[in-house]
Amino acid sequence: MNTNLSSYFIFIAVFGLLGVCHGQLRMHFYEESCPHAEEIVKEIIWNRVASNSTLPAKFLRMHFHDCFVRGCDGSILIDSTQNNLAEKAAVPNLSLAGFDIIDEVKTELENTCPGVVSCADIVALAARDSVSYQFQRPIWDVLTGRRDGIISRQSEALANIPSPFFNFTTLKQSFANKSLTVHDLVVLSGGHTIGVGHCNFFSERLYNFTGKNDENDEDPSLNSTYDAFLKTQCKSLSNNVTTVPMDPGSPLSFDNNYFNILKQNEGLFQSDAALLTDSEATYNVNELLNSQNFFTEFAQSIMKMGAIQVLTGSSGEIRKNCSVVNP
Repeated sequence: MNTNLSSYFIFIAVFGLLGVCHGQLRMHFYEESCPHAEEIVKEIIWNRVASNSTLPAKFLRMHFHDCFVRGCDGSILIDSTQNNLAEKAAVPNLSLAGFDIIDEVKTELENTCPGVVSCADIVALAARDSVSYQFQRPIWDVLTGRRDGIISRQSEALANIPSPFFNFTTLKQSFANKSLTVHDLVVLSGGHTIGVGHCNFFSERLYNFTGKNDENDEDPSLNSTYDAFLKTQCKSLSNNVTTVPMDPGSPLSFDNNYFNILKQNEGLFQSDAALLTDSEATYNVNELLNSQNFFTEFAQSIMKMGAIQVLTGSSGEIRKNCSVVNP
């Protein structure tokens, strides 16, 4: 079968599945209520990415962390209050950034179409548009119609966001809890082709892999040359400031190089290396060494992720300010 035609039929199947599960999420949801909504998001995001090439990784991560806690409901954007520590306060989210740009987008949308476009949809669109700037065209479709959640808890972020320390069994279960498959896990891990990792999230692989607290206690699965390089960047277990690219070959380019370095045992986190400890996951890694396969599969898996436990219809609310629940 023609590759493009095959991809088309796969897309239609996934699109149909999403439509059945989430009938109120659809393409161009704001076509009548706020016709220029998606263009407004894209224009602001592209302008910001043009001057800051680190933003795509930040927005992609924000989308991922939002969807894994209470579904894709914008709860990642809510600020803590005197009575509640919100998701933002959880350790996995302390290094998130780009909230000011989400606020900028929301302000413009509120000026144009007050009370119409959800913060949850802005996060999903910002992730797609920021990554797509490199290609000057959208590289996946975003179904819209999400509404905003009103609950955001630090404890739920800690419990639901997959950890860079996870082994394969724990990773698989974490994704299964969100109705995502091993295939989705491997494909979405490809998002690590952009962005950076903080030393404290992988330095145990360099100095304390088995808990001996010995400078020679290294993860034997880590490429020795890469291990030596990482030690020049992260000189102690306690370093929580220094960052290194997750894909040193092309850290600002959204491509499939993550899978190439993974095969060379240069995955940065324990959770990256874990993908090669399972036969099904390794099979998927090998399939994604083909660039076209990666782009096709990533588009499908991130659409699936973007539909996790969404609030639609009369559920939730449309927040006036993304960082605060409506009074």
